[in-house]
Amino acid sequence: MNAPIVHGGGITAAAASFGGRLEDWLDLSTGINPNPVTLPEIPARVWHRLPDRHLVETARFAARDHYRSGAILPLPVPGTQSVIQLLPRLIEVGRQSAAGGKRVAILSPTYGEYARAFSSAGFVVDAVSDIDDIGAQHGLAVVVNPNNPDGRIHSSDRLEALHERLKAAGGFLVIDEAFGDTSPAASLAPRAAGLPNLIIFRSFGKFFGLAGLRLGFAIARGDILQHFEDWLGPWAVSGPALLLAGSLLNSDVSAIARSIAERQAGLHAVLAGAGLAVAGGTPLFTLVADAKAGDIYTTLCRHHILVRRFDYAPDWLRIGLAPDAAADGRLAAALRSFNR
Repeated sequence: MNAPIVHGGGITAAAASFGGRLEDWLDLSTGINPNPVTLPEIPARVWHRLPDRHLVETARFAARDHYRSGAILPLPVPGTQSVIQLLPRLIEVGRQSAAGGKRVAILSPTYGEYARAFSSAGFVVDAVSDIDDIGAQHGLAVVVNPNNPDGRIHSSDRLEALHERLKAAGGFLVIDEAFGDTSPAASLAPRAAGLPNLIIFRSFGKFFGLAGLRLGFAIARGDILQHFEDWLGPWAVSGPALLLAGSLLNSDVSAIARSIAERQAGLHAVLAGAGLAVAGGTPLFTLVADAKAGDIYTTLCRHHILVRRFDYAPDWLRIGLAPDAAADGRLAAALRSFNR
């Protein structure tokens, strides 16, 4: 059995190691909007009944318009993690050695659950550093765009060319746009209807600040979405989640984007004041590179502030957005206490 992937979050474990009540901690370890949107009223019948088909259809049409996916109606899923784990079932790869069957390519470093899902299913996983390293030997390739944790963005033209290269050999391209709401111009969703071997995953909770809802969307050709729907089974997404998706995806999100931009500016001001070098990121998180990242992490934990560290890059820290200026000040004070 593979070891679990370390993700953001984990306040309970941090408090067990460094003390303090859970509510006293400032969690900056995730890439989630720290200011959840105001929720519309959810009628009692939505809680009372199994999800009616009209809720599913309303959510799908709202997602189509929000993600600009044209003829494709995105499929609601209970968090994109649920469909990441189904990807091995989409490609015909034997549980063989590298000499047999096709390989899977993952543009790396990135979100660790892709490699875990494929390796657990017996696939050969190639962690590649450049799109040009992905070829006909790969039955499926994964590109996170914008990437987590460094925020790399690949052009739509280059991704479409990669899709055509994979399709010619019968392979699939998976584009994870979990942070795509903050970089809409980079999305491949508007081209998806013309790219039959493309699968796009979109997160709902990160941008709206509702990660606990466990909701995402898959954008792909109809037979692929039907496979996902069949494998997930009936009522995979709750009625309240579907209702919120139909309402919020149809709303004007410009104020949310402005709020995120303001919070990002606050974080960058704190980091600049502390002399920390920005190595990348997205509007929802910033990647910092520093030779003493491990010591900074420990110092912040002693001040009950949690950020994200990486076992494969010990000089990296990923720092999410604080909810307000007061929390920015708390982070700044903790960083000032660090003795270089």
